[in-house]
Amino acid sequence: MAIQTTDALLTPAEVAALFRVNPKTVTRWARAGKISAIRTLGGHRRFRASEIKRALDHMERESSY
Repeated sequence: MAIQTTDALLTPAEVAALFRVNPKTVTRWARAGKISAIRTLGGHRRFRASEIKRALDHMERESSY
């Protein structure tokens, strides 16, 4: 799955698919401050694609050691 470099907003399910975790895990990460979330008017969380890409890159670099 390719992530655009523009600041597209991703849903928790989309982020979860990228990290191969449960969407609830993504919500926990946001609550814990590990990743930042934007709240929609309806109260749903959205995540900046650019930040998620950085987090994925960081995670991949750490796991390659």
